[in-house]
Amino acid sequence: MSGFLMAVLSIFAPAKLNLYLAVTARRPDGFHDLVSIVTPLAFGDTLQTDTADVNEKPGTFSLTCDDPALPCDETNLVLKAARAFAATTGWPGRASFHLEKRIPIGAGLGGGSSNAAAALKALNHLAGPRFALGAEALSQLAAQVGSDCPLFLCDGAIVMRGRGDRVEPFPAKAAARLQGRRVLVFKPAFGIATPWAYAQIAAGAPASYLPLDLAESRIADWSSNFTTPLEDLLFNNLEPAAFAKFVALPVLRKQMRSTFGLKPRMSGSGSACFALLNDDSDVTAITAAIRAAWGDSAFVVTTRLASGA
Repeated sequence: MSGFLMAVLSIFAPAKLNLYLAVTARRPDGFHDLVSIVTPLAFGDTLQTDTADVNEKPGTFSLTCDDPALPCDETNLVLKAARAFAATTGWPGRASFHLEKRIPIGAGLGGGSSNAAAALKALNHLAGPRFALGAEALSQLAAQVGSDCPLFLCDGAIVMRGRGDRVEPFPAKAAARLQGRRVLVFKPAFGIATPWAYAQIAAGAPASYLPLDLAESRIADWSSNFTTPLEDLLFNNLEPAAFAKFVALPVLRKQMRSTFGLKPRMSGSGSACFALLNDDSDVTAITAAIRAAWGDSAFVVTTRLASGA
């Protein structure tokens, strides 16, 4: 097919953790300003993109998934990203996507945004140099698809600001302190809707927000003090509202602190939580405690903070 570098491409779409999430204010446009340290995980989905089906009309995009619970219609961010790419670049091609889904839905782990970013990466490569976007233009397009999407175009840990559309690399020395850390990620059967979580923090304003200068100074202080453990950086001011409504979260967190000495936090708007582990930590008893509290349907995975997306 003329103009295409290759017909099929598989891209890893990592989950993410918000190690630090400070929501600082509500914006006039209805979104929220935040400061967040986000890192990709070595765990995630895989998106396969195929542009070789000549039976489909140009401009046709389709999506299948091995998880029947995931909507594969026009509400899916993969298809939204594909259509946005075609509209922005004028690329006349077609593509079918297949998603191997591992990141749980409604978890605060960025699965949908990561999938959309993977679609943009794939099409930007497969469309060829005539239609490919530069890094800045691709990031701007990703921000139009979803607030979290640009962060998945970056390598390694990033600092996210604004409504999530302004991203920059975490300073190299600080990022090196994150890379490879072992982590346990766990989620109950229920999810938490992101709009609900942000509506709750807005309802508690101004006390529920962390002032911007304090949010920034906490990051600067940790980054400049190399003896301070990563556990001391962890923060999320979306937790109080979520924990007040979904009491299964704080009950288990208290147990994990008292029994295993862990310091679990919630990622993003939840409901997924995480706890940093030592390399020699035996997770058998911890996993058993999670399933005893939340049932066999609880999601549990041991992985590491990754070096790049």
